[in-house]
Amino acid sequence: MTQDLEDYINSHISPEPKELYRIDRLTNLRLINGRMCSGHMQGRLLKMLTAMAKPRRVLELGTFSGYSALCIAEGLEEGATIDTIEVDDELEDFITENLSSSPHGHKVRLHIGDALSVIGQWHEEEFDMAFIDADKRRYTDYFNAVLPLIKTGGFIIADNTLWDGHVVETCRHSAHTQGIIDFNNLAASSPCVEAAIIPLRDGLTILRKTGIPRNPQPNCL
Repeated sequence: MTQDLEDYINSHISPEPKELYRIDRLTNLRLINGRMCSGHMQGRLLKMLTAMAKPRRVLELGTFSGYSALCIAEGLEEGATIDTIEVDDELEDFITENLSSSPHGHKVRLHIGDALSVIGQWHEEEFDMAFIDADKRRYTDYFNAVLPLIKTGGFIIADNTLWDGHVVETCRHSAHTQGIIDFNNLAASSPCVEAAIIPLRDGLTILRKTGIPRNPQPNCL
């Protein structure tokens, strides 16, 4: 997508809330990989999808600066919550500061630690929606761990699933690219979900848990 087209889209969608604009700017000023921040375009889509799905509980893997968590929180009805997990404990103060700057920050519960370890505290079908945006090398592990936690009819959204177009390259893949390719193949072949990919920014996959198939496969429950 060209910068002109991105600018056009941003000028024709709902405006970015001022606190999110601030977080995006601070993320790019303070953190090395600022482009990992969801940003205006994807943020408005996350808010919209959340408002459409009306989840009561959301799980996020990969908080980073808290931008995406707050976009999801913005789409939540009052009383609904999002549990977000960040492995980098050095980001905790920055995330907490950002959450406190938003009128929706009270809907967000931050957990610091390895995602697969933190997930162990929850039980089957506790969440209505999940957003995966963490270590790309472990996307299949995340999928297998998260799917049982999602209620039937619930959604999993995964970011970066086109990975700058590297998924269609035929040359040797990096571990991150291979992780995304493996996840995409698993999502496309799983009898437990319906899958769609939106070619927005770096690719956004939306999965809907369809329930137990006639011939159950591992991790479908």
